[in-house]
Amino acid sequence: MMTYKVDARGLSCPQPVIMVDRALKEGKTDFEVLVDNEVSRENVLRLLKKNGLSAEVKEEGPTIVIKVVK
Repeated sequence: MMTYKVDARGLSCPQPVIMVDRALKEGKTDFEVLVDNEVSRENVLRLLKKNGLSAEVKEEGPTIVIKVVK
């Protein structure tokens, strides 16, 4: 099964947060978020924590991958 991804690379806040919030409202709880700057990373992590979710973060070149887990 292919992992659902929110690709927010190249976007500045609040767009990545809005995209992740939309995915959460659609009932998604196990997906990846791709961002390319620290501000977006921190804001997305803050939103996930607020919603009771945790995340694993890894860097793949210029891309920051945030793996959302229940």
